[in-house]
Amino acid sequence: MISAGQLKAARALLGIDQKQLAELSGLSLPTIQRMEGSEGVIRGNVDSLMKLLDALDRAGIIVIRPGDVSDAGAGRGVRLKGDGM
Repeated sequence: MISAGQLKAARALLGIDQKQLAELSGLSLPTIQRMEGSEGVIRGNVDSLMKLLDALDRAGIIVIRPGDVSDAGAGRGVRLKGDGM
């Protein structure tokens, strides 16, 4: 899925704050704060996680899962769509 670090990095790439991400995803601000405060992989309601991932995708973020290969090698991360493609 996505880790708290990836979520923070994705927001940084987009230049948005937690409130803006909450609005984009249709989730509450406390839910976004709880997700970012998680240790490691974010756990929670599947519907909420899917809303989050869908919002990031629509905003232009690619979530790189562990073991996925990107131009920089293999491993977890995020990048903007079109960046290095």
